[in-house]
Amino acid sequence: MPDPEAKLISEAKRYLKRTYGEDTVAMTVTRNAVQEGNGTLAVDCTVAVGGERSDWSKVFHFDRDAIVAMDYRRR
Repeated sequence: MPDPEAKLISEAKRYLKRTYGEDTVAMTVTRNAVQEGNGTLAVDCTVAVGGERSDWSKVFHFDRDAIVAMDYRRR
């Protein structure tokens, strides 16, 4: 059986690349409140853009298995 959290992480990484051009270097889930495709996934992550790395805490908001918003703050 596929890991449902792995699917959420994969979607979050795709969202960061597609929306912000960020390459995910590392991502750790700090809270998973997604149930049946709805809710929030909180992560601490390191991303790279143009060779520069930065550390962030991000919260992805899911609605019907799709990310509809993201909150973030630099760590």
